[in-house]
Amino acid sequence: MSAADRSRRSSVPAVTARREHHAPGGGSHGSAGRPQGYPAELAVDVRFADNRHVHIRPILPSDAPTLAAAIAGADAETLRLRFLGWRPVLDDATLRYLVEVDYRRRLALVAFDSAGHGVGVARYEGGPDEAVAEIAVAVAPDWRGVGLGYRLLTMLGEAAVARGFRQFVASYFVGNSDVEGLVKACGLPYRSQVSQGVVEVQLALPATESLGPGVVPQPPA
Repeated sequence: MSAADRSRRSSVPAVTARREHHAPGGGSHGSAGRPQGYPAELAVDVRFADNRHVHIRPILPSDAPTLAAAIAGADAETLRLRFLGWRPVLDDATLRYLVEVDYRRRLALVAFDSAGHGVGVARYEGGPDEAVAEIAVAVAPDWRGVGLGYRLLTMLGEAAVARGFRQFVASYFVGNSDVEGLVKACGLPYRSQVSQGVVEVQLALPATESLGPGVVPQPPA
């Protein structure tokens, strides 16, 4: 599988967290215009040890401008690592594909800081095998190392288990220590192999929704 093919199908905080059954108004929380089947129960406010906090919720179609701005403004190294050397073409069709998900076979969680800026996203894409999904996690440089990547991944895993998935697969460049640390920190059994400088990893999901804070004391991402 080429790097472009991989990227087209897709980087324990010491925190307090509060589930949001109704998000406050404002562009970052998307309280209006939710698509049918939108899982509002997945929304959560998270405060980290450095006293910064984020609001995490499932993606909305209205997030397209925010996502486009985040990709357009990302540094070259972030894009290289996230898309395995392939820079996405941000046409209307690509943006619609990224923000219009069914919340079951395809799901994305987005994190916004207190100013409403997008600072992280995690998504899975269900494959031909109904129990397997490919994942990708991306976190803004200023938010790495506080536990946001870990939080996004565990929330994504819990949602995937509830929707019948039993395995995550991911691809990343050899030497991407952020992703490698996240894979190890999440506490899930995994196996990996390297081909042409790319690590292919398989993560076994639990039979029940048992992911979450407390798996490891010091998250790296």
